[in-house]
Amino acid sequence: MKDVIRANKGFLAFLLLFGIFRTAVADWNPIPSASMRPNLLEGDVVFVNRLAYDVKIPLTDISLARTGEPHRGDIVTFSSPKDGTRLIKRIAALPGDTVEMRGERLLINGRQADYTVLDNAIEHVAPLGDLAALRLREDAGDASYRIQVLPQVRAMRDFGPITVPKDSYLMLGDNRDNSGDSRFFGTVPRALLIGRAERILVSADIKGSWAPRTDRIGMSLRHD
Repeated sequence: MKDVIRANKGFLAFLLLFGIFRTAVADWNPIPSASMRPNLLEGDVVFVNRLAYDVKIPLTDISLARTGEPHRGDIVTFSSPKDGTRLIKRIAALPGDTVEMRGERLLINGRQADYTVLDNAIEHVAPLGDLAALRLREDAGDASYRIQVLPQVRAMRDFGPITVPKDSYLMLGDNRDNSGDSRFFGTVPRALLIGRAERILVSADIKGSWAPRTDRIGMSLRHD
């Protein structure tokens, strides 16, 4: 065993350094579900900046220093407070915000977000089949981004009001009627944030022909 380690010490050192880099500095996250449509598609792989908010001890949630503050509208990866699963959602509300949803409309501190209809699309939702999707621009305070609703799907369209605790965040999927988010597992403590999704690295149509989607490569994920 010692001979094997000695013969491959350069490669093993590379793996160790790569592991530390990926768990402390930068990472990538494949998109496996439709919860962030229309902005993220199944088959996208996004670059995650792990230093956007905190410097953490590798492989832990222990923060050594804060490097920035999460903002409303950021797309973030985090560990689910329910079961530890890695998720990717959008920050909809910040610490101290009082937030609720009424008939799909988001209200923050009593002020309703503004909505602009963008277009219509067809969304395949297993096992229901092809359903009509309505795409909107949601303007909530200083954040503006696209969302999607599925009027034919039974969903939690009314929620709250709740006040987001200190050092916690309320997460919503952009595909509002097909997303397991803070409406179901509650707010997310800052310690569980992994990093901010910055842009799409690569993309392929994993639901169809597996053809690369070259038009999505390098696409920024920062909100408007």
